[in-house]
Amino acid sequence: MSNRRCFGRAHQAHAFTNFYGTLREGLTVTSRRNMLKAGLAGIGGLSLPSLLHSRASAAKRGINASSNKAVILLWMTGGPSHIDTWDMKPNRPTNNRGPFRPISTAVPGIQICEHLPKQAAMMDRFTLIRSVDCLKSNHQPNMVMQTGHRDAAPRINPKGDRFPSIASIIAKHHGPNHPSVPPYVAFQKHASHVGYAGYLGQQYDPFMGNRAAKLPIYDLLGKDTGNISAAEMFRFAPELDFERIDDRQKLLKDFDRIRHQLDASGSMEAVDAYRGQAIELVTGKRVQDAFDLRKEPASQRDRYGSHLWCQQTLLARRLVEAGVSFVTLDLSYHTASGTWDNHGIPGGVYGGISKGLGPLLPLFDHLLTTLVSDLQERNLLDDVLVVAMGEFGRTPQLGTQGSTDGRNHWPYVMSMCLAGGGLRHGQVIGATEKDGGQIAARPVSPGDLAATLYRHMGVPLDTTYLDDRQRPRFAVQENGQPISELF
Repeated sequence: MSNRRCFGRAHQAHAFTNFYGTLREGLTVTSRRNMLKAGLAGIGGLSLPSLLHSRASAAKRGINASSNKAVILLWMTGGPSHIDTWDMKPNRPTNNRGPFRPISTAVPGIQICEHLPKQAAMMDRFTLIRSVDCLKSNHQPNMVMQTGHRDAAPRINPKGDRFPSIASIIAKHHGPNHPSVPPYVAFQKHASHVGYAGYLGQQYDPFMGNRAAKLPIYDLLGKDTGNISAAEMFRFAPELDFERIDDRQKLLKDFDRIRHQLDASGSMEAVDAYRGQAIELVTGKRVQDAFDLRKEPASQRDRYGSHLWCQQTLLARRLVEAGVSFVTLDLSYHTASGTWDNHGIPGGVYGGISKGLGPLLPLFDHLLTTLVSDLQERNLLDDVLVVAMGEFGRTPQLGTQGSTDGRNHWPYVMSMCLAGGGLRHGQVIGATEKDGGQIAARPVSPGDLAATLYRHMGVPLDTTYLDDRQRPRFAVQENGQPISELF
């Protein structure tokens, strides 16, 4: 519990922490000065000035990081059961195979769960990987699979949360596909569900999408409360509306006034061209429009559906279309270990396979296939790689921890699926043993997954970063290699 709390506190900071925008200074009262600083702090996690500066420096060296490539990660928080989704064992005894039946798919010889019929009909556009080696992966925080690094496990490694996520590496070395949007956006239910930048610095942490969009609010058990979030990221004090911010002369005067009022502590540097671009990001029309679902035709909103996860999925498509490079969707209602954590413990909140996983699968089936179809119709699918996975698989045996049909954590093998990215699909990679408990063929490591995403995004596989002792560390671990079957 202590590690979890420390992790949450560590990432409540942001790239503009040293502005101290929400603190009263001396005997002053809350003023426009503080409000402006807090407004900039509201960009927290973007660090666009340093990102823009980095990209400009890279351009001078002949490195062009821009492209239209992107990744959407559907993070099934808690660890979905591989045996009850994408790697079914219909010929095994009941306490192993589970309560669901397999169905045939559009690709002969591939079967998946009966509760994923839409995906089954589109299997030629998907790849299933049934042999993902998720050893040491855990949740709360769940970092191993999102970093590609087995040491990124804060429960057993005190510095586990310092390893940068794959998304943050991409944010630094690829950047956004359009300069007016952040490179990495996450919709998170809890800070321990999503990968952060760690050693790279908070400037490569995710932009919190759930603070920038108006979305339905669900309770911890997945019930719609009927309320809508406020999208406070783009809200300003009445005396500083968007029209005033758009007036460059007035904006510069406000910042000049702030700068003259500041003491010699250096708590705000001069507003240079890069910081000006950062201000444009948070105030600009492009990024605001991307988060505004009202800009989407009603027919398209209806197509995705009104459920929270579906609305976030539609936003993910809008964001990559606007130029965001990496979007992570935290598919969870609960702030703890995650809604896909189907132990089935009596009195637990997530339920077992039948009552817990069962209702999630049709919803997931709909949002996944709607996203892939929409991307294809917009000619985006070859550029956007969709990845769906969780932390680990589940035990081969049902009935763990006193439940009737729950499954415990199983960090030995898991399944995941991919679509898009211009990769080869309509296939299954790897296999498990008869009971689904161990890898039987073609293991895929977290390092292999990271290398695959980096290759897709044009990030060199020998990329390094510095740890807290200024030692270089490779972004790709365990000699990870891009998954050759996909290319």
